Amino acid sequence: MTDQAVGGGHLPPGMADGPVTAAPGQRAPGPREDGAAARHSTTGFTGRRRELKELHADIARAGLDTLSGRKGARSRVLLIAGRPGSGRTALAEELLRELADGHPDGVLRATLTGPGGEPADPGRTARDLLAALGADAPPGAAEDELTEQLREALAGRRALLFLDDAPGAEQVEPLLPDAPDCLVVVVSQGPLTGIPDVRPCALGGLDSAAGVELLSRYAGPTRITVDPRTADSVAEECGGQPAALVLAGAWLAARPKSSVADLYQALRAVDLPPDLPTGARPLFRAFRLAHDALPAPAARILRLITLAPGGLVDAHIASALAGCSVAAAATTLADFTTLGLLRPVAPEDDEAPAADAGTGAPDPALRPRYRLPGCLDPLARELLREHERPADIQLARARMLERTVRLLQSCRAMGEPADSPAREKVDGLPRTLRFCSRGAAAHWLRSRRGALLDAARIAVADGELDTLDRRLMAALTRTLLVHQGPEAAAPDLYALHGLVLRVAERRELPREKAAALLNLADLDGQAGRTAQALTRYRGALEAARSVQDPVATGRVLESLGGTYTALGDWQRAADWYGRALELRLARGESADAARLQGRIGGAHTYAGRWGEALKAWRAAVGTYRRTGDVAGQARATGEVARVQEYAGRPEEALRTCLEALGIARKAGDGRLEAALQLRIADTLDRLGDPAAARLHRAVGERLLEDHSE
Repeated sequence: MTDQAVGGGHLPPGMADGPVTAAPGQRAPGPREDGAAARHSTTGFTGRRRELKELHADIARAGLDTLSGRKGARSRVLLIAGRPGSGRTALAEELLRELADGHPDGVLRATLTGPGGEPADPGRTARDLLAALGADAPPGAAEDELTEQLREALAGRRALLFLDDAPGAEQVEPLLPDAPDCLVVVVSQGPLTGIPDVRPCALGGLDSAAGVELLSRYAGPTRITVDPRTADSVAEECGGQPAALVLAGAWLAARPKSSVADLYQALRAVDLPPDLPTGARPLFRAFRLAHDALPAPAARILRLITLAPGGLVDAHIASALAGCSVAAAATTLADFTTLGLLRPVAPEDDEAPAADAGTGAPDPALRPRYRLPGCLDPLARELLREHERPADIQLARARMLERTVRLLQSCRAMGEPADSPAREKVDGLPRTLRFCSRGAAAHWLRSRRGALLDAARIAVADGELDTLDRRLMAALTRTLLVHQGPEAAAPDLYALHGLVLRVAERRELPREKAAALLNLADLDGQAGRTAQALTRYRGALEAARSVQDPVATGRVLESLGGTYTALGDWQRAADWYGRALELRLARGESADAARLQGRIGGAHTYAGRWGEALKAWRAAVGTYRRTGDVAGQARATGEVARVQEYAGRPEEALRTCLEALGIARKAGDGRLEAALQLRIADTLDRLGDPAAARLHRAVGERLLEDHSE
């Protein structure tokens, strides 16, 4: 898994001179040995120069297509293969840094394995990469559609695509661009069988000198220089694995009075499971040593953060999981970074944390984010199973999701007007749950988007979280709509509606099922997946009728009519609109009934059934008149005139249009009045009265100018 924080020589910020981890909320005293020297070296890259040279040579070598006299149709693929913890991600990042100047379209990054070790969905990865490119993808699009759109977006670009922690070729191949000027760098544990012309750069352990140098960067050089032979033994005990060396060096740095020999003995004293492979032993020992040295509250936080959605943890998540204060969690997470146990997540260029307008300090809700290095994740999960009871794990997860719901509610409220009840309610929340501005709230939502969607998936997958899953999805849906709007939020809303449907079917909740199917069908229809939309609308209709839900039933019937209208199937459209009309009339919903009568009239008009169209439009005129909607009455009367014109009855059409004009004047609808004047002029031309036509046309054009805004 991803191991950048502990990989081939790159050091995380603050690793060399941070405080010793103490109990949550407390700082341990005492400076580190040789802190200045360590600070000076925190951006270096240790070892792997030979491998870097090989990778550059692999880029320059002739590929199979070049040898055959053709230019390659696809991007060149470089593979860095190695065990998690071998520094493979750090090597890839160093290579990308060196290649960046030659690829002006930038670096795109994706991790192809989830925090729990499950392979990432290629469709979701493609969608995220498209978003990074600024390209929109339709909600609910299939994997092959998304990957094809990604290839189209990369065509003609000169970019670097970094695919980290790939489980195998089946996750990589769909993402490869048909762009010979792009370069793909893949990190994986094994070969990419099935992808041609890929030679792996296989990583073993660092040599002894590089291993000791990396150890020295964390522990300081004095103790290493005093006992170089034992330092060599420590590097050998760590298997030359950068991840193990970082943890070992940080353990020694936290203990100024301990010697390198003490570190060596402590590593050797860690008990190993009998079936543990030889290659996995160094990292196991170093991680267990680091974990067992933590105070009990901090060790528990380390175990519990494996439950963080999307592998992304901040002080709020850690606080809720462990049941401690946000301040204590923030201190502990920062200390974990010092010990090489967490990797800070740097904000994107447009994601600088907003400042609290009152204090100038960073917004309390925008805490730094961290990730547990992928190579440490399975080890921490094993400790979670060993030390925590299932009931305690579920309670921790429930606390975390409840905190997420409260933050979402606070975030949504910041998108409401300042005097709204939602904003007033948020003002009563603890300061740690409040955002200082709408921009800060929007930044939090944007930067946590993937983790929030994963939180919803976690809540649904658990199946035992009562109504918490639905509350979380409802809060996330409303927050996305407030801050992004329906169009921008549609892809995420599609995923959320799918989760709601899953919960509704599992718990036999027909109303929720009908709502989810309706929402999904609407998005399918907007994306052009008409057949799928019709199937879902019919499923929603069945669910709504099973509990006699007239609101949902009416909406489904009308949506079916709209779908058949989009297909040009006017008879079916009129039929479904007619069923919806019957329901509206039975419920006394006259305004909706008039609207549906107009839609029925429109369907018959398009089908050329003039008699049925006139009947429907006249019914709409009568309904609008009874409800006092003068503007609606004028529009419907104008449509009666239009149908009469289509039916070849221009004299009747003229009389009706003049009647509609008088009603429009009463309604004060200038734009409709202008449109009717122009239509009257056209009819008069056809009837052979050009002088009258000119008068009406002049009036209509003047009205259009007066109401152009």
